[in-house]
Amino acid sequence: MRKLAFTTAGLLAAPYMASAAEETEAVKEAVINDPSEGWEILWHHVLIDLTAIGILFALIVAFFMLSYRRKSENEEGSSPKLTLGGSLAWTLVPVFVFLADDFYLAANGWKLWNDQRRVPDNAMEVKLTAMMYNWEFQYDNGTLSDPDADGRPVLVVPQGKPVVARMHSEDVVHSFFLPSYHIKEDVMPGRITYLWFYPKNLGETVLTCTEYCGVGHSSMYGKVKVVPAAKFEEMMLAKTGAAPAAAEAAPAEAAGAEGAAPAEGAAPAEGTSAAPAPGAGK
Repeated sequence: MRKLAFTTAGLLAAPYMASAAEETEAVKEAVINDPSEGWEILWHHVLIDLTAIGILFALIVAFFMLSYRRKSENEEGSSPKLTLGGSLAWTLVPVFVFLADDFYLAANGWKLWNDQRRVPDNAMEVKLTAMMYNWEFQYDNGTLSDPDADGRPVLVVPQGKPVVARMHSEDVVHSFFLPSYHIKEDVMPGRITYLWFYPKNLGETVLTCTEYCGVGHSSMYGKVKVVPAAKFEEMMLAKTGAAPAAAEAAPAEAAGAEGAAPAEGAAPAEGTSAAPAPGAGK
């Protein structure tokens, strides 16, 4: 009788438990603090700031040129005598105005930088290897990304899943740049660095190297391809027969999925942990 009661309660509670799990996952997605939009807004603020300051200074210069221009051929100018209060006001007011503006921009940049260095807990890890003049991307199940028809490197990622790249170089210093996500990070030999980005929109965007690394530097580019999560899992299944753990909604279910044989080299790559490696960042 007790067993029947537990079974009945479990069946009744199952839909609510599934709904709670979905809500929890939705909350995790919602709290991802993507700094890319913040960088965009901050950049516009800087441009507005520079434009406003430039116009202001141009108007002030024009005003002084017209007001204090020489009115006769033999006229000699003379500097006005300022009081102590006037001298302090002419000095301190502009200083405080421009420092306040600079501190505002710097504080916003500092916050965005801290957000950029804090990798989301559910990020999918990719091991990135830079070399003259190519990029290699390895997923956490050991598989490598395939190049496109032109032989250019392609990083395929699922939509709506944060991606963290643990990076190192085999030769010289490179810099991994994702213009559409407003982020880049140096890639160096003998050191693991990282960056993360949040692919929210489907489509292809450019990735490139922004550190001159040799005569073939200009050819060191590729693309990030964002695909639906289901299509990404299908791609992983086609490559290895097992979806990457980070792209699975429920790792426990996936562990027992039919045909989910362990992939070769499925052990985590060296230096690829969810938390930033000590000394990994700059």
